[in-house]
Amino acid sequence: MNDGDLRYLKSLSKRYPTIASAATEIINLQAILSLPKGTEHFITDIHGEYDQYLHVIKNGSGAIRRKIEDEFGNTFSMSDKKAMAALIYYPELKLEQVAKSEENMDDWYRVTIYRLIHICRNAASKYTRSKVRKALPKDFAYVIEELITGRPDMSDQEAYFNEIVNSVIETGRAQELIIAFANLIRRLVVDHLHVVGDIFDRGPYPHMVMDSLMEHHSVDIQWGNHDVLWMGAAAGSVCCIANVIRIAAKYGNLDILEDGYGINLVPLARLALSRYEKDECKCFKVDYREGDYDVRDALLDEKMHKAIAVIQFKLEGQMIQRHPEFDMVDRMFLDKMDLKKGTVQVYGKEYPLKDTVFPTLDENDPYALSTDEKEAVERLRGAFLNCEKLQRHVRFLFTKGSLYNVYNGNLLYHGCVPLNEDGSFQKVNIYGKEYAGRQLYDVLEKYARKGYYSIDPKEKQKGLDILWFIWENKNSPVFGKGKMTTYERYFVADKETHKEPKNPYYRLLEKEEVVDNILKEFGLWGSDAHIINGHIPVEAKHGESPVKCNGRLLIIDGGFSKAYQGKTGIAGYTLIFNSYGLVLAAHEPFESVEKAVQEGSDIHSEMRIVQQVDKRMTVADTDTGKEMKEAVKDLEELLTAYRTGLIVENAQDFVY
Repeated sequence: MNDGDLRYLKSLSKRYPTIASAATEIINLQAILSLPKGTEHFITDIHGEYDQYLHVIKNGSGAIRRKIEDEFGNTFSMSDKKAMAALIYYPELKLEQVAKSEENMDDWYRVTIYRLIHICRNAASKYTRSKVRKALPKDFAYVIEELITGRPDMSDQEAYFNEIVNSVIETGRAQELIIAFANLIRRLVVDHLHVVGDIFDRGPYPHMVMDSLMEHHSVDIQWGNHDVLWMGAAAGSVCCIANVIRIAAKYGNLDILEDGYGINLVPLARLALSRYEKDECKCFKVDYREGDYDVRDALLDEKMHKAIAVIQFKLEGQMIQRHPEFDMVDRMFLDKMDLKKGTVQVYGKEYPLKDTVFPTLDENDPYALSTDEKEAVERLRGAFLNCEKLQRHVRFLFTKGSLYNVYNGNLLYHGCVPLNEDGSFQKVNIYGKEYAGRQLYDVLEKYARKGYYSIDPKEKQKGLDILWFIWENKNSPVFGKGKMTTYERYFVADKETHKEPKNPYYRLLEKEEVVDNILKEFGLWGSDAHIINGHIPVEAKHGESPVKCNGRLLIIDGGFSKAYQGKTGIAGYTLIFNSYGLVLAAHEPFESVEKAVQEGSDIHSEMRIVQQVDKRMTVADTDTGKEMKEAVKDLEELLTAYRTGLIVENAQDFVY
């Protein structure tokens, strides 16, 4: 044994100072390794659709219904199963409904509590008692632990068990206990949540999704391009701020900024009214959803939409001029407009402009902000930087998030790994040095974090600029397209100019050698390794499958966002990875919480087994299990050191 190993064992002996304590921990860890693997839940491309997101989280993509089915099978009617599922999803609302129609609530409470005990016991069976105990709600920790670990079928415990339930009802705490059971079941059924990008934009409630994620017991996030955009805005990138506001204006969601985050948009409104007062802004109509938008706001929102779009194109032009290595000069169009002729040059071809009213444009310096635009931008930047709620959400994204994640044999990312046509990793210039594959992800993430956290002004500015680069550069792994044709969609009618060619990655997904190379690049290999990918909607109604390359790669964005559902034909794919394998769920659109509670309606989900294991997976098969095995080896070496006298036991330091 070398000196370094001995020092480590001496350090470990402070935590386990006796043979007994070390042996007990080995027994504990070995036992945990034999438990079934916890269930992982994968969702992606939420895009602010809070109600649908929340329902999928609450039902665990069908995992709750499967627990009910496992426990009660044919002994329950379908209506009873639906009612029980609705109670577990929305306990407060379901209890309200039952109270209006049930004649004997005490009997209903008694029957319901017993049923919940059975489901909870089933859900808790794959965990240690210690882990379950940590998940118990504080107010009912003792009661629930006794109920789910007791044996009412044994005569000497039956009276004790029944008395607990009766006492809860008699003291008026039955509703609170039912709510606690429902929350605990949902927590136990899904052990860990993966969000594979794009929480923000398009839908109206991303701030509510973020609040929910921050309360989740175990979650990681792989950043999508829309998430990075908001992260850049919170960090102070004016290019990102302009994009965030423009997208919110486009989809009629400015109230996310004003009401959801308390960001003052008056400076932009004032600019819009003064500069575009008589402009009809026909190219900037609000793409709102019925029922979610007050049409009385449309006239002002259209003017604000145009004002921020023009600012965005100017700021992005300045960015591109500062960074020739970003290779985006072809995305500058303000200097290629001839307003007298009413035309613009797009990739060398002249097109008519749909709009020629640009009151803030200086023909001699088209990318310069006017004085009032500068003032508005500076005030907007201050509002984003000083928004406490946004900063809290973005810090959570940085803490729990990353550009990619390798977790239990799966590679998770949003977008694509940039590839050349031959399947090799594309080299990308980042501040004078070329990176490809995993190194590209790592350097982009390093600079993204600098953009938010660095106190060095130069490094921070580099990071801010990279955050915008990640949002829309053709070489960004989370964007994955040759260009973002925002300008063309506003000002050029010819739809040929609107096309956004995808990276070769998307044409090579069925090639096993390409997928294998990507997995190996990130340290994974073998038939059990998978890529789990978000970002590109799967057009299920046209027969497209989310399962690529014989199940090695799964694209699970099927259209959470209502803006995509006409294209996809469904309302999203999610994935469950439990101890029996991978199960893909294709969801129908969610109707409403009210209907789920009143009628027991659920999201209809078509389940498809992607991979079924021959032997049920245990904790030993997971990343956590590998760490535990290493810990067992270390403890066994410590035992040997104690027994050979290399290290002396110190019983007085150990608390039994």
